Amino acid sequence: MKPQNAESIMAPAILVTGGAGYVGSHTVMSMLERSESVEFEIVVVDNLSNAYRSEGQKKPAPLRIIEEMTGKNIHFYELDIRDKEGLDKIFAAHNIECVIHFAALKAVGESVEKPLEYYQANISGTCTLFEVMRDHGVYKLVYSSSCTVYGEPEKLPLDESHPTGRGLASPYGRSKYFCEEIMKDLCKSDPKWVVISLRYFNPVGAHHSGRIGEDPTGIPNNLMPFIAQVAVGRLKELVVFGDDYPTIDGTGVRDYIHVEDLAEGHVKAIKLFKDPAFSGFHAINLGTGTGYSVLQVVAAFERASGRRVARRAAARRAGDVAANYADAARARRLLAWRAARGLPDMCRDAWNWQSRHPHGFRDC
Repeated sequence: MKPQNAESIMAPAILVTGGAGYVGSHTVMSMLERSESVEFEIVVVDNLSNAYRSEGQKKPAPLRIIEEMTGKNIHFYELDIRDKEGLDKIFAAHNIECVIHFAALKAVGESVEKPLEYYQANISGTCTLFEVMRDHGVYKLVYSSSCTVYGEPEKLPLDESHPTGRGLASPYGRSKYFCEEIMKDLCKSDPKWVVISLRYFNPVGAHHSGRIGEDPTGIPNNLMPFIAQVAVGRLKELVVFGDDYPTIDGTGVRDYIHVEDLAEGHVKAIKLFKDPAFSGFHAINLGTGTGYSVLQVVAAFERASGRRVARRAAARRAGDVAANYADAARARRLLAWRAARGLPDMCRDAWNWQSRHPHGFRDC
């Protein structure tokens, strides 16, 4: 539990799990860039499984850069969210009012190869976080979910009324679905729980400054960083998984969303907690509503970078679906949010980041 009179001696804080990762760091940046967020301290927990920290530095590179850019402090703890004792100490040390939960493994294809690792990190870790939240009287959560919970689309565009949990193609998607079901049960069991599950489509791009961006460990599992690393010369060619889908050009179609738009969606979601009448579980899509094929994204990136992206076709990847894109009407209604940046902006900002930092944060 919090120390006696904790509220009077500690500033209110927002805990961000996985806050040193790609979407997490951009969301931290978005919160610190906005004047309405200055009343909160930002506390980040990350096990650094997909974030870089320079030798001799206490904080991972993206958080250190964000501090330099904003002039604001970020409390950082290197910790896996499955460490219940460690999490308990963090909650005791800060007056945490709500949690934004990003920490998870997130590659669809890899999850097919490593299902146990995905279920352990994504489901067990989330349950441990919820236990500690409950023990410390913290019941407000923004969850990093995914459009993969919809499985093979029965209709397009995908809205939140679309069934979830049917025909899920990967352990990653199942882990996100199972976590949502756990959250629904929590909200039914105790009205104090308020959960906003943001179902992402495909985050891409980078902060417009070019100082923080996507820096995956190893060979990228996602399209845009793979394209960018080919364009900058780190990788020989892009592997296009599947060119025989029933789509415009045979390649998979996805709803790509600029990571800054996505980050702004989280800031909007936090504001909902100020309404005392807002309660229960709420799923909200964050996407643009427009689908682009792999080859369309490649062409747009070539225009933005002035570089040719070598590529070759390969067999379909396990866990992938032919097409999905969002109906984001609920986000417009509940969050007063809509995506403001298009595919050219996404490619421009991704290239701005990658061309400045060919080896990611190791060049910072």
